Amino acid sequence: MDYAKKATEIRAEIIKMLYACQSGHPGGSLSCVEMLMTLYYKVMKNLDPKDPHKADRDRFVFSKGHACPTQYAILADLGYFPKEDLAHLRQIDSHLQGHPDMTKTPGVDCNAGSLGQGASIAAGMALAAKHIGADYKVYSVLGDGECQEGLIWEAAMSAAHYKLDNLIFLLDHNGLQIDGSNDEVMSLGDICKKFEAFGWAVEKVDGHDMDAIEAACHNLVPGKPKFICCETVKGKGVSFMENQYGWHGKVMSQQDYEAAMKELEVE
Repeated sequence: MDYAKKATEIRAEIIKMLYACQSGHPGGSLSCVEMLMTLYYKVMKNLDPKDPHKADRDRFVFSKGHACPTQYAILADLGYFPKEDLAHLRQIDSHLQGHPDMTKTPGVDCNAGSLGQGASIAAGMALAAKHIGADYKVYSVLGDGECQEGLIWEAAMSAAHYKLDNLIFLLDHNGLQIDGSNDEVMSLGDICKKFEAFGWAVEKVDGHDMDAIEAACHNLVPGKPKFICCETVKGKGVSFMENQYGWHGKVMSQQDYEAAMKELEVE
């Protein structure tokens, strides 16, 4: 597979979805494309679109669930549901809601919405796997603004205490959130040192380098959960959205849409 080409295709699907529904979150959806692609196409095991609830599959929890267009585009590409469904994002009669819903969308392992909760749910799923002696892993993608939530740190503390080495957090560290930069709103300080202090194995990578992300996902330490800080660009792939916090949840005009699609070289 040409992963660079596929990433561009996924970004184009995100733009199309968000323009069609005239709502949603372009900036953070575009920033985590390579992160989710790495998990779904290269890392997670025993995934089967024909059997989404396969017992031994690796699990994925999208803690920053507002970026779900990225997940939907990938799930459709993998055959979990028809690509035509993507045109109905955020419509009341669609299974593709504005945050992932496991009761509606094939391939979604966990509902998400309230920031911080996904991390704790993922830790619980990993603990459950340990309890029943299952060998699947649980991956969760977090937002950096989300790490201002106390629930994240309760999850971090408990995961280390229970030695959940089957739990991998990937942070979409683009430095921006809805109201500005992380540093302006509530500084995270050195997020890697914080997770390290909580007892996690920690690694920092280029969040748009799939090979680096994949290697970090496989570089696990027995007895320790893994935290991968993925350095990303909010709005990646569309120049006028890149590093602009205003595009966290901004609606696209027709001019914006056409300019974005032209940059992505999609008609």
